[in-house]
Amino acid sequence: MPRNTLARTARSEPSEAPGRARPAADIAAAGAAGTAGVDGGTTHSRFLAVFSGLLVAMLLSSLDQTIFSTALPTIVGELNGVEHQLWVTTAYMLTATIMMPVYGKLGDLLGRKNLFIGAISIFLVGTVVGGSAASMTALIAARAIQGLGGGGLMILSQSIIADVVPARDRGKYMGAMGAVFGLSSIIGPLLGGWFTESLSWRWAFWINVPLGLAAVAAAAIFLDLPRHRLAVAIDWRGIATMAVATSAIILICAWGGHTYAWDSAQVLGLAALAVVGAIAFVAVERRAEAPIIPLHLFASRNFNLATIAGMIIAIGMFGAISYMPTYFQMVYGYSATEAGLLLISMVSGLMGTALLTGNLASRTGRYKWMTIACAVVAAIGLGLLSTIEVTTSVQVLCAYLFVLGAGIGLGMQIFILIVQNSFPDREVGAATAANNFFREIGATLGAAVVGSIFTSNLTSLLTERMSEAGIDPARSGAAISGLTPAVVNALPEQLRTIVTSAYSEALTPVFGHLVPLVLVALVIVCFIREVPLRTSVEEH
Repeated sequence: MPRNTLARTARSEPSEAPGRARPAADIAAAGAAGTAGVDGGTTHSRFLAVFSGLLVAMLLSSLDQTIFSTALPTIVGELNGVEHQLWVTTAYMLTATIMMPVYGKLGDLLGRKNLFIGAISIFLVGTVVGGSAASMTALIAARAIQGLGGGGLMILSQSIIADVVPARDRGKYMGAMGAVFGLSSIIGPLLGGWFTESLSWRWAFWINVPLGLAAVAAAAIFLDLPRHRLAVAIDWRGIATMAVATSAIILICAWGGHTYAWDSAQVLGLAALAVVGAIAFVAVERRAEAPIIPLHLFASRNFNLATIAGMIIAIGMFGAISYMPTYFQMVYGYSATEAGLLLISMVSGLMGTALLTGNLASRTGRYKWMTIACAVVAAIGLGLLSTIEVTTSVQVLCAYLFVLGAGIGLGMQIFILIVQNSFPDREVGAATAANNFFREIGATLGAAVVGSIFTSNLTSLLTERMSEAGIDPARSGAAISGLTPAVVNALPEQLRTIVTSAYSEALTPVFGHLVPLVLVALVIVCFIREVPLRTSVEEH
């Protein structure tokens, strides 16, 4: 079959726009192959409109994971809810992560167009509630609602691409999505800080409205996908047991080492609940007619290898993203906005390599080497970060972040492409969702583990060095629990030197601890089988 001829979409039910002659696969053909002529040009324009809407959905999903990090101090002060600030981030992460596999499976069962529009609509409802929130309770509820919709935005965007573009041509589009994911994850704190300083933190919500409406319009007008009848019962037991296990894991990451000690009854109880929930989930899925995460996915060698490797790389990525902005502020004395801008070095590396590898995968059909290069370069980047000191210039630090970003960009979306290419297109939603689900768990673990080790190191170093200098932290104004960039900048020079050096020496070794983990990912990807990328979109 010629590269520019894609198989027609599913015949299970008429298209959601039955009056149209061209199915989505034909739209993709024009988009991927650049069909010429009047009709081809029109079709190509329709494909670009659809793809733009998918990129916007990816932007919304990943942006809202990080945009409130710099705005949070202002928010909790205005709404008088400092004791509940953790939940502003956790509520979104919790519901979004739980919903990822749900959207993936429902998309396979019901079709993805209406589900995609519904997910954006739910997200926008949460946005309006959050932008109008007059209390922390309302804000946290809004973030939970956003997560209920946001969990579907990334999954459905990646799955819709698989519906309309064959695996051989999909790489360049997945690369663009990977670039958007990396960009929005890092500019989130920057935008949040700018909105807070220049307008209002509520604009971190309101900015979503025009973007979300544009994505809905693009999908409603231009996207043609098959619609299916629900022939099996929804796996409610699977959803419930997965929600229990996932909630326990995320709460462990959110509370462990901060709210509660790692060996506290609360954390150990959550760990036990996670284990019980996971066992119950497996037992339920073995008997389910249409499991949320089909267990046969784990029979695929490439799925297991790509998913584990992607999760490990996510640990390194979000371990760095979570704490480098604070490092710039505490050690170098930059403002929150300036710290966010300095992370552009990491973004540029990630975007550049994601776009490059995506296009190369589409052009050559070769991709295994990209996953190997991803692990190697990411390990080098983390190793370089582990060598930084207080005296290291900001230019050198940004160069190291560029290397780490380049490494991550080499492989993150390729892992998804490998997963999608391992299963028939009728299962691509569940497979994509499972891959992203574990990557999200990895991102959460990365931030939590790095934060826990860093906090422990910092506490030990500050206590030791202030004691050696005969300084009482509580009386000096340098109490460990109250360190902020403003506090550090206001300290006497001797004390400020102690704090900044301790901060640097507490964080940088953690990156070195992540290097062996990424090298494990390197070993894992070496066993990936380079299966030829499919050149057609199959009939469902």
